[in-house]
Amino acid sequence: MSNNRKWLAGVLIVVLILAAGMLFILAAAALLLRGEGVELASFSDRVGIMELKGVIEESETFNRQLKTFREDENIRAVVVRIESPGGSVAPSQEIYQQLCRLRDETDKPVVAYLGAIAASGGYYVACAADSIVAAPGTLTGSIGVILEFPNLQEVLRKVGIGFEVVKSGEHKDIGSPWRSLTEEERRILQEMVDDVYGQFVELVSRERGLSADSVLALADGRVFSGRQAKKLGLVDTTGVFQDALDLAGRMCGLGDNPKTVAARKRQPAWYERLAESASRISEPSSALGSPRLMYIFR
Repeated sequence: MSNNRKWLAGVLIVVLILAAGMLFILAAAALLLRGEGVELASFSDRVGIMELKGVIEESETFNRQLKTFREDENIRAVVVRIESPGGSVAPSQEIYQQLCRLRDETDKPVVAYLGAIAASGGYYVACAADSIVAAPGTLTGSIGVILEFPNLQEVLRKVGIGFEVVKSGEHKDIGSPWRSLTEEERRILQEMVDDVYGQFVELVSRERGLSADSVLALADGRVFSGRQAKKLGLVDTTGVFQDALDLAGRMCGLGDNPKTVAARKRQPAWYERLAESASRISEPSSALGSPRLMYIFR
């Protein structure tokens, strides 16, 4: 091979390597710009799959993923697989609101699938769907609210430890673990719980087309199987996850067994995990707990 040919072959190899590197960089940048790492195996029309697992403690991660699906024209419908006993009130409400926004402001149907457990706050979120599919044996319902915090007064008394408080108002330390509630404080907290409970009942009544009285008859915290929930009007049908995908496919015009794309949670970087750990350590009395208003099945 002449020197000129060797030179041209070398230049060609370098160009190919640079082109491959550029494609890799562009692909990585696209994944980063998509936020929470939605798999981009194809640009064809698909049903997006999202998962809501475990206790609902925050909404930011889920809602970022949902925003990606909302803005992607190739996502024709969304199926939310719920495996959750519920969680904190505000995050549950925030996720519900964003699913409602997707449902009401786009032509993308939303289907909720209730897995092993989708109770309390998990069921609250499911009510945003156009249709709810439940496994026949799922645990769902548990419509209610709970506010809880520890009372360490007797423990402190036995070990001879006192706790002094200086506060700006009578109820500033309401729910303190160092003393029992007064009757007035119990009344205040009960009124708050009743108000949030009323919000839950109103939502189920509105979204499921049930009378407030019929929901109240069910909303005493009890759980139901998926089959029971269907008879009561809390879900639309029973089936497996594939049934939920098929339903979403038919609702958006893709038919049964549609192609899918799954949102996956971005793993935090080491410095993000370190910052989170430091913030938890710095929280005063975090191990003792603080009053938490919860939609949760115990």
